[in-house]
Amino acid sequence: MAALWKAYQRLMARHPWKVQIVTAGTLVGAGDVISQQLVEKRGLTGHNGQRTLKMMTVGFCFVGPVIGSWYQVLDRLVPAKTKVAALQKMLLDQGGFAPCFLGCFLAVVGTLNGLSVEDNWSKIKRIWPAVQVVNFYFVPLNYRLAVVQCVAILFNSYLSWKTNQL
Repeated sequence: MAALWKAYQRLMARHPWKVQIVTAGTLVGAGDVISQQLVEKRGLTGHNGQRTLKMMTVGFCFVGPVIGSWYQVLDRLVPAKTKVAALQKMLLDQGGFAPCFLGCFLAVVGTLNGLSVEDNWSKIKRIWPAVQVVNFYFVPLNYRLAVVQCVAILFNSYLSWKTNQL
C-alpha cells in the first residue's frame, strides 16, 4: 500500500492536473459502484456498468476540472495557510461555490438520466463545511480534490442512487 501511495505522489508531482482529474473520475465511479452494490444491493449480475461509466465520465469531464479549478481560484483569493484562511475558504466554498456546483452536478446527471433536478436540492449533506475547513487548512492544494472526493464517496453513492432512480 505504501508503494502505491508513493507512486501516486510521484505522479501527482509530475502531472498534478491530470492525476486530480483521473482521481475524481475514479472516485465518482467508486461512489456509483458502492451505490449499486451496498445501497441498491444489485449484486454483480445486476450491476449497471454503463451507469458506472456514465458517472465516471461526469467525474472526469465535470467534477474533476470544475472542483480542481475552483480550488486553484480559492488559493489565489485566499493565499494564506492559516486557520482563519481555511475558514475563509470554507465560507467561500460553502456560501458561493457548493450550491452552484451541486445544482450543476444534479442538472448534468439529471439531464443524462432524464430526471428532475428539483427533487435533489433538499438532500445536501451538512458534513461539507467541517470537511472543507480541515481540507483547506491541512491539505496541500494538489491533494484537496482527492481528499474531498474520498469524503464524497458516500455522498456520491447517495447522489448516484438518487439521480439514477427511475
